[in-house]
Amino acid sequence: MSGPRVREMTLADCDRVAEIRVRGWQSAYRGLMPQSYLDALSVTEDAERRRERFRQSDGSVVNLVAEQDGELLGWAAHGPYREDEVRTADAELYALYVDPGRYGASIGHALLQESVRRCTAAGHDRMYLWVLKGNTRARAFYERAGFRPDGTEEPFEVDGVPVPEVRYTRSL
Repeated sequence: MSGPRVREMTLADCDRVAEIRVRGWQSAYRGLMPQSYLDALSVTEDAERRRERFRQSDGSVVNLVAEQDGELLGWAAHGPYREDEVRTADAELYALYVDPGRYGASIGHALLQESVRRCTAAGHDRMYLWVLKGNTRARAFYERAGFRPDGTEEPFEVDGVPVPEVRYTRSL
C-alpha cells in the first residue's frame, strides 16, 4: 500500500468530497453539536454546494484532495485569511476532513503538509485556522503540526447550542 497522493480537486471529486465532509462532521462533532443537526446533514445538498462553489471559484481558494490506492480519502481547502470578510496577506486553512474510517492513516497529515507548503511558496508569512474549542482530537493534530492557539475565540452556535471556536496560528 502506497502513501497518500495529494492533488488539486476537480469538479468530478465534489460528490466524494461532500461525503467525506458530511461524514467528517458527523464523526468529529458528535457530542459537540446537537445530534439532530448532524443527522440532518445531507451529502446530496453538500455536493451541490461544492459543485456551485467550484464553478464560481476565482482561484483564490485552493481545494486539495488526498488519494490512496485510487480511493479519495480526504479534502482540504485554503486561501487568504479573512478578517471580518476582508482578505489579508496571511493564509487560512478553511477546512480539512478525512474519511472517518481512515483517521490516523496520515491522510490529514499529507493534506496539511501540502497546504502549508503551498502557502509558504505563495509568500504567506503566517497561516491561521479555526477549530471547535471542544474538538480535542483536531486540536492535538494541529498542535503536533506546529500550530498554536493565539487566544482568540469566536462564538459559534448550532441550533441554539454554543460551540465556540478557537483560532490557531503558525508561522510559515
